[in-house]
Amino acid sequence: MSLKWYIITRILLAIPMFFILLFLIFLVLRILPGDPVLAMLGGKAPLSVIEAKRHELGYDKPLLNQFGNYLVGIIKGDLGRSALTKRPIADEIADKLPATIELTIFGFIIALVIGIFWGAEATKRHGGVLDITGRVYAIFIYSIPVFWLGMLFQWLFGVQLKWLPIAGRISPLLKPDKITGMYLFDSLFTWNIEALKDASLHIILPSLALGLIISSVFLRMVRGNMVLMLSQDFVKAARARGIKENRVIYRHALKNAFVPIMTVMGLQLAALMAGAVLTETTFSWPGIGSYLVEKIRYRDFPAIQGTIAVYAIIVVAISIVVDIINALVDPRVRY
Repeated sequence: MSLKWYIITRILLAIPMFFILLFLIFLVLRILPGDPVLAMLGGKAPLSVIEAKRHELGYDKPLLNQFGNYLVGIIKGDLGRSALTKRPIADEIADKLPATIELTIFGFIIALVIGIFWGAEATKRHGGVLDITGRVYAIFIYSIPVFWLGMLFQWLFGVQLKWLPIAGRISPLLKPDKITGMYLFDSLFTWNIEALKDASLHIILPSLALGLIISSVFLRMVRGNMVLMLSQDFVKAARARGIKENRVIYRHALKNAFVPIMTVMGLQLAALMAGAVLTETTFSWPGIGSYLVEKIRYRDFPAIQGTIAVYAIIVVAISIVVDIINALVDPRVRY
């Protein structure tokens, strides 16, 4: 199969997956106990006001009609309006999404640096102290809930040592001019050094908590695939030719082990955005995760559906990109 047709096939397969996910989310929200209108208006609102609000939001229509209207809006690119704020949901998500993307990027970088290099070095010293500590670290850190790790960092580095801020993205008076919505990049683009320093200090703890959890997955994947690669004939041949060990590890073994690792990286990148819900809540990080928690609390169905639709689009897009990269690196994947 050519690369062009492989990409087209992956995109076509992703479309029904996306709509099935939307339907499941729509259905789950409707069958959960509780009335979203009562959650918004309170239990003491007059019945006439409750019924008027339910009619305004379209909750008195049959479920199939509600889902059909929602699906038509999604196809048109209209996520609807928030039942609470009356603002377009797309605008609210656009305000919050850059914070989540910024946190995800730096959390992912931390996970990559720790996972790949520690995993490769542990393989090089297979059975040694670095290898054993790496395996213990991977099991231990993966078993820790991200919110608990975040609170531990807040207590240690923020409360006890007073080295780093424990909440927020930046000090209120230092916000840079908005270009991308990501404060670190906006500070660089506008050359606002004070804002850059402050935003850097604010992002350290949440990105570290998020990245450490995922780094354990990368470490175990890199180590496991590297151990298999080092037993292959081409590695033995490279060593027999007198090639330096570092070159054998990083140029030959790691490169060939990267195809299955790349797939896991894509999945974990999507998982980082999902894990950001807990991290953002712990660190009061004003991203899409904390936005989703707030909307769930008030049963704002349109906003919840819109947010999860955006998550679904990101996950599907990452999955397609990873599959394309794998197909470029290893043509056997296409068949």
